[in-house]
Order: sequence, then C-alpha cells, then structure tokens
Amino acid sequence: MSMGSKELTQNDSMENGNCDINFDFSKLPDKPRNLNMERHRSLDERSLVEASPGYTSWAENGQRLMDLESVFSPSIRSPFSSSQAQYYEPHPVFVEAWESLRKTMVYFRGQPVGTIAALDNSDEKQNYDQVFVRDFVPSALAFLMNGEPEIVKNFLLKTLRLQSWEKKIDRFQLGEGVMPASFKVLQDPVRNTETIMADFGESAIGRVAPVDSGFWWIILLRAYTKSTGDTLLAERPECQNGIRLILALCLSEGFNTFPTLLCADGCSMIDRRMGVYGYPIEIQALFFMALRCALVLLKQDDQGKELVDRIVKRLHALSFHMRSYFWLDMKQLNDIYRYKTEEYSHTAVNKFNVIPDSLPEWVFDFMPTNGGYFLGNVGPSNMDFRWFCLGNCIAILSSLATPEQASAIMDLIECRWEELVGDMPVKVCYPAIEGHDWRIITGCDPKNTRWSYHNGGSWPVLLWLLTAACIKVGRPQIARRAIEVAELRLAKDGWPEYYDGKSGRYVGKQARKNQTWSIAGYLVAKMMLEDPSHLGMISLEEDKQMKPMIKRSSSWTF
Repeated sequence: MSMGSKELTQNDSMENGNCDINFDFSKLPDKPRNLNMERHRSLDERSLVEASPGYTSWAENGQRLMDLESVFSPSIRSPFSSSQAQYYEPHPVFVEAWESLRKTMVYFRGQPVGTIAALDNSDEKQNYDQVFVRDFVPSALAFLMNGEPEIVKNFLLKTLRLQSWEKKIDRFQLGEGVMPASFKVLQDPVRNTETIMADFGESAIGRVAPVDSGFWWIILLRAYTKSTGDTLLAERPECQNGIRLILALCLSEGFNTFPTLLCADGCSMIDRRMGVYGYPIEIQALFFMALRCALVLLKQDDQGKELVDRIVKRLHALSFHMRSYFWLDMKQLNDIYRYKTEEYSHTAVNKFNVIPDSLPEWVFDFMPTNGGYFLGNVGPSNMDFRWFCLGNCIAILSSLATPEQASAIMDLIECRWEELVGDMPVKVCYPAIEGHDWRIITGCDPKNTRWSYHNGGSWPVLLWLLTAACIKVGRPQIARRAIEVAELRLAKDGWPEYYDGKSGRYVGKQARKNQTWSIAGYLVAKMMLEDPSHLGMISLEEDKQMKPMIKRSSSWTF
C-alpha cells in the first residue's frame, strides 16, 4: 500500500491463528488511552434502574434536572467561523471539504434545512438532489462541531412535520411513526412558492421503507441537545410525540420470539438486496442506541412513564441477546464449529440450529486469536458471518459492546487492516459475495458486483464512525492512520461515494462524485480527532445495570 512519503506497511500473515503486524501503531502520536470525554455525570450515565418510572428525574415544575455543563460539548471551531479564533492550521483537504459542504446546503423559505446527497450536475441525478435523513447525520455533526446548530434544528423540525404526513405505497398505509427516507424542496418560480416533497420508500428502488431513518432522527436529536445544551427542543410536545411514534412501531408486540427487530432487505444504509433481511446488525445496533437516547430525551410524564418502562425491559433483553448470540471471537467460533444439531428444549446449546458445515471457509482465516466482532445477522439456522462496519462501530458508540468486546473489535481492525481499510477507509462489509451466491443473494444485481458498492465496497463516509469508535476505545492512532490514508486521495478523486476493489484502489464504477456524506464524514473524523470532547454528542457510556453475560475469550487455538 502506497502512502506517499509515509511508508506504512503491514504484514497480515497468520501463524497458528496469531496475527503478525509489522506496523507499529504505538509510534504514531497518540492521545491518552483513557480519554475522559465528560467531566461531569450526564443523564446518559444514568442506569436503566434510574430511568425506570419509579425514578424521578423531573422537578415539580416539569423541567428536567439536567446539568447543562455536562450536556454542552465544547467545540474547536474551524477557520470558517469568523466569530472564534483559529486553533490549528487546517489541512488543505479540510479547507476544500468545508467549501464543498457549504455548496450542498438546501434552503426552505430562507432557512437552511439540510444538505443534498451529492453535487451531481449530470442529467441522471435520480434522487441524489434530495436531503436524506441518514446522509445528513454526518453533515449535521460537522455543523454542530463548528458551532452552527441552526441547520440541524431546522432539519429536525422539518422531518418531524413530514412524519405526520399520510404515507401510502399503492393502497397500503405505512405506520404513523415512519420517518421519510428523504425530502426535496420544490420551487415554483411562476407562483414564487416553495414546497417540500417527501419520499417514504414509495419511490425507492425496491420500494422499501427506511427503518433506520427514525433511529437516526432520535440519535441526532440527542446529539443536538448534547452539543448545544438546548433541552427545550426535545421537550416540545411535537418532538416528544415524534419519539413516541417511532418507538411505538419498534416496541409493538407480535409473534417474534427475539428482542431484535425483524427487517426486510434494503431498509438501511445497504438499501439493495444483499441478504441482510431478518436481524441485520446495523439495525439492531441503531435500535439499541435510539432506545438509550430516548431514555434521556423522553419526559417521564403520564405518557412517557409506561414507554420508558418498556424501553428498559427491551434494552435488557436486547443487550443480553446481542452480546450472547451475535458476538464472535475465537472461542465462540470454535464452539460453533463443534455444535450439535437438532437440539430440543431450553437446554439446547445450539439454540438457532446452525449447521456447522454452513460455516464459510474464509472466517477461519479471518478470525485472529485476539479479536472479535458482531455477526452480520443471526436467525433460525442462519448466521451471517460477514463483518459490517457500521453495525460494529455503532455497537461500540452505544455501549452495546462491552469494553472487552469493543477492544476486541479494534484488535480485529488492526489485525485485518489490509482487508478492512486497505487503500481507502472503510469496507462497508467483508468479504464480498461472489459467483453463484452473488446471483442468488443479490438477484444478479449489476451494481453490487464483487468488491463494489454494498458488496464489499469501501465507503469514505464510514471514516467518522471508525474515528469515533477508536477514540472511545482509547486508540485514536488507528483513526489517525485511516484519515491519513483518506487524505491522499479523497479530494483528488473528487469525493466519490464509494471505491471498488479488494483494497479500495479504484473509484466506484457507478459512484457519484462530490458525495456529501463522503465530504462530511471526513470533516467529522478530522474535527473529532483534533478535539475528542466532540465524541460526547455521539457516544453513550456503559450502563452498569446491564451486566455483560459473556466476557471476551482468552487466546484459543484449535
């Protein structure tokens, strides 16, 4: 891997299951490993017991007992804010990124309300000229870190208004709480009017509603509150109702025997058929994080208390399920390798009746002795052993991952650097689906060929999630190296949406240039690394009441 003047190489060979890394991460400049992101105890650190209806977190006058100093996230402003002094000399790519991000801003009746998906001047814009909920999150974080919360507040309120719209696909009406996938500002120059048109999935490829939009909205509302100290927005009746509607969809009772959320293919960042239907890790991690954010944001009035109680119970069940059944390390892999099948009753060890012969060959070489990750999917007779970046990073940030598991995920990334980072951070998933499996699982999708797009492509937007996770675990040197890799090519290549190839060497064959979340993802990563206190707006501390049921395994050899 070429890195210009910095010769950073890594030998990824394995001997007896051990990963041999020649690159010495310790030689990179580092922050203290145990970073104390918040000096005071914030509401996020309340135990689930404290969050239960029996615990009073509201004063008699109805106002939240919130320590504003712990909610406020100090910000190092970029040189693009004239109201505050410049604290560091920015990288030229950083300067260009801010200029590009500002060009993507969308206005509605004179107010900024979001950023479009890409500055695409081609005739085939498709929906890249719209404001997507999931795409706007890194843009919103960049603006919050730069002390510009207005656009974030406007976005939260506008999407909340859209949630109340009647939502129909053909003759079927979607649930009340569904948040739009995207919206577009339409201008009528003749009548001199502006209107907003929302898409709830009825125009999407495959016609799938975005399950993740509502979760990202709750997470962003908490980030806004944390960054600005403005608790009044979340306390508005319409915001409280919006949170309740989103959670009502997810916490509804049904026939499911698992606390995880059952989802269709294409309902998240991977928005095409990729075999992630069922219980994909991305949705489960976002679900967990949104539930924890909702505990902080919800008023514990008559309407909120019952919902809070349901959230607490679901969080306990979800954390146990995910930490027990989705976690994979060397010990777990060896246990699965030796599974007996057709076990009946509650004493069964192989609870999902997974056939050991179904284990893919690649996973035995991929799994280092000291490392682990959350599986892509777990269900009846199904374990998707693919590694998914977003789900594992959110698991760390939400503290769904125990400290031991979070550290093991970082060990895996270090050990499998060439496979997961390579020439452009970061693989959306690993490995790619090929051959007959690709034809069956993707439906011969010409866009998701091997090592492209969602099928093992490299997505620069994931850089911010990787950086945040690295800082939380106390290993920012990993993120620093990834950012240095990205800075060599991102701007020069025109800020592509994704990269192709086994190591991410090639600009994606159908990737849009000037992709907004590629730009914003880099900005957030850079700003967070310069000032780690920004992590507080997107990270949740471990809840001591959710005792981990399993520990990270010690070294294991077959």
